[in-house]
Amino acid sequence: MSEIAERRPRGRPRKERGASSARAAILRAAADEFADRGYEAASLRAIARRAGVDSALVHHYFDGKADVFAAALEAPLRPDRMLEVVLAAPRDEIGERLVRYLLEQLGDPKAAGRMVVILRTVLGSGPGTRMVREFLTREVFSRLAALNDGPDAALRANLAASQLVGLMMTRFALRLEPIASASPDELAKRIGPVLQWHLFGYPEALPD
Repeated sequence: MSEIAERRPRGRPRKERGASSARAAILRAAADEFADRGYEAASLRAIARRAGVDSALVHHYFDGKADVFAAALEAPLRPDRMLEVVLAAPRDEIGERLVRYLLEQLGDPKAAGRMVVILRTVLGSGPGTRMVREFLTREVFSRLAALNDGPDAALRANLAASQLVGLMMTRFALRLEPIASASPDELAKRIGPVLQWHLFGYPEALPD
């Protein structure tokens, strides 16, 4: 072995270490920016300034603000991307597809544990509550509401979201049996129609 080879530092190459350091700096800055300003007011340019990097570097590592937010939060899934997958399904299957996709993505104990931490943050009273609420409102609830053009579209979206949040709390945080051990397919068949009704049902058609 040559002397040069013997003196070569171990671990990742310098370029890779530098890229990792820059990405980490962006994520730290993003966490501070979102905590201080909320999701709506935060911007990629402001995050770049906090991190001391060019804004183009933020775009290099992340697709957009939602991507940076999810990475900074260490979210086990991207709700906005979840909707992209789910909404590609036929309209009459959206409710079941939402439940099944959510439970499959959180099937790993580590992912489920991280989601529990995020849910507890949302239920608290700190800055995390505001930034998660604004993220979900803009990236998830507004897109769900757009599925129905009625005057109660926003209410429908929030009711559907309440079902999903309640499911995650009972299955992963409270571990309430038999919900905690039920299969994703069974829960999708039982809860999916409820979501479907919230999103597309017609309350005025119900009997008094």
